[in-house]
Amino acid sequence: MTVLSIIGGSGIYSFSGLENPKEIECQTPFGNPSDKILSGEIFGVRVLFLARHGRHHSILPSEVNYKANIWALKSLGAEWCIGIGAVGSLKQELAPGHIVVPDQSIDFTKKRSSSFFGEGIVAHVSMAEPFCPSLRKILIDSARNVLPKEIIHIGGSYVCIEGPQFSTKAESEIFRKLGASIIGMTNMPEAKLAREAEIAYSCLNLVTDYDCWHETEEIVDVSTVMKVLKDNAEKANKILVNVIQVIKNARPSVIAQDSLKNAIVTDLAMIPKSVKQSLGPILSRYLK
Repeated sequence: MTVLSIIGGSGIYSFSGLENPKEIECQTPFGNPSDKILSGEIFGVRVLFLARHGRHHSILPSEVNYKANIWALKSLGAEWCIGIGAVGSLKQELAPGHIVVPDQSIDFTKKRSSSFFGEGIVAHVSMAEPFCPSLRKILIDSARNVLPKEIIHIGGSYVCIEGPQFSTKAESEIFRKLGASIIGMTNMPEAKLAREAEIAYSCLNLVTDYDCWHETEEIVDVSTVMKVLKDNAEKANKILVNVIQVIKNARPSVIAQDSLKNAIVTDLAMIPKSVKQSLGPILSRYLK
């Protein structure tokens, strides 16, 4: 059975409609995931749902245990992962309430652990295309199937900042000069870790506001964001239902499902036993 994982961001703390739902409490070598993982079936697909900030939104972007989240999803068989997130717009045409499926990312985070590797094992995966092309296409097609095409934007770069503060006007202008489209706080290292775990990952981003560069709009604050979140959550749910209906007939891209094939530098025989055990779900196919 195809296994699709969904990581819900701000405003998206659950997923309804699953058959035989159950909550799974995972323990990982990297600590606890953000919350219990909701597991169930729909349209012949097993769905794993995890609230990135916890179901009560009690975890800051910098406090999210990204390694535990991805490890837990991988250990439960996740082949695909959709990361949903609220973002600010860095372009006039990307208005609040619009949907963006980016194809690139720029990592401006400062203090997050961004790799499963180290401590006796070295690997360098490619991040030239940070999101699985196969999953991006499914997301794009599904969005176009259920929402007005004029609110769907394809491509562009996601700037990921550390937070939890929103950016300064100077920073916002720098990101615009870099050509970025949207700004958020959770895309990285989630995408990097999913790539190392050979999970086909793509993000689905919901615009809540114009970042503070926009002189004619109110400066972004939490109340501004919260007004848009409910409507955005309904749009995301429509897209996800369509994704689930078609994904069982799809295959992850090679760059996602075989990312470690030529990336591990360390002689497998020399990897410490403790590392092999802690990375078991990720390395198992290469240690046989």
